[in-house]
Amino acid sequence: MKIIDWYIIKKYLGTFTFTLAIFTVIIVIFDVSEKLDDFIRHQAPISEIIFSYYAGFIPFYLNFLSPLINFIAVIFFTAKMADQTEIVPILSSGVSFKRFLRPYIISSTVIFLVTLIFNIFIIPETNQLKIDFENTFINPKSDNSKMFTHMQIDKDSYVYIENFDNNQKIGYKFILEKFSGDNLKEKLIADKITWDSLKSKWKIENYSIRKIDGLRESMSSGIVKDTTLDMRPKDFEIYDNIYQAMNMRELNDRIKKEEIRGTGVMVDLQLEKYKRFVYPFSAYILTLMGVSLSSRKVRGGIGLPLGIGIFLSFAYIIFIQFATMFALKGGLPPLLAVFIPNVIFGMLGAYLLIKAPK
Repeated sequence: MKIIDWYIIKKYLGTFTFTLAIFTVIIVIFDVSEKLDDFIRHQAPISEIIFSYYAGFIPFYLNFLSPLINFIAVIFFTAKMADQTEIVPILSSGVSFKRFLRPYIISSTVIFLVTLIFNIFIIPETNQLKIDFENTFINPKSDNSKMFTHMQIDKDSYVYIENFDNNQKIGYKFILEKFSGDNLKEKLIADKITWDSLKSKWKIENYSIRKIDGLRESMSSGIVKDTTLDMRPKDFEIYDNIYQAMNMRELNDRIKKEEIRGTGVMVDLQLEKYKRFVYPFSAYILTLMGVSLSSRKVRGGIGLPLGIGIFLSFAYIIFIQFATMFALKGGLPPLLAVFIPNVIFGMLGAYLLIKAPK
């Protein structure tokens, strides 16, 4: 590590941190102006707004916008170095362009690691704070019932609930069917099923059980029965953003269960999982693109490189959203949808790197 390496690393991380702070102020100001009516209408406490909503809101959006912020930071300070004729002496002294990139790679590695740790361990927890607040004070659902739910809970068992109320943790018109191969062996029908959080069991009320053994059938009924089923009330939550608040263990468990149940949310789950691991690599891709675009001194100062950088970073974010929509609505495999933006912009970065002045 040479003096010039530390100089560039400090410039890089310092500009990135300063830009993060600026974006934080901007997005909070805009969000307060947009959500103020909701806060007042639903009488949200100040402490909840600060320590629940914005404690989750700020990490979520800074993480989402980190590619944009990273790209702008690299272009800004590199273009400024080029405009002040700092890069030409470095390259003219015998330092190769590849060697010149070393402090950029070190800095982007720091950002990559921090982003990865946040994605896996911190963002899901802060998202839970934000989502709970939003579902209570911003977009509360007057009817929190999920209707006509079919679910496979294990290899041979299927359930149907006509109506599930997540506020009361009660399901109505419950049916449980157990098969052996293609043959129905048992069918339970109940008027109501209630989650007992103390026992972590389901309480079935006003039920009848029909058992089938070849040509012989038997019937039994009862008023109340406790049973253990591989499902929880959160399996019937109807909010669209609940997967963002799942930690990796919960996400992996939900994916395993979804492979059996087939409730139609597998793509959402896989997208959320893959994003957490793949998107931090944008730190390397956008850094290489930023250096390639801004390392040449151009007439007019840093305005042109900065403008191009902002355009490309917004294009990157929009491309991610398009790929996500194609996965959700168009049948594009989730892993491919997550990798496509990085692959395309990685190729663009490699082309710009080849064309960059050496």
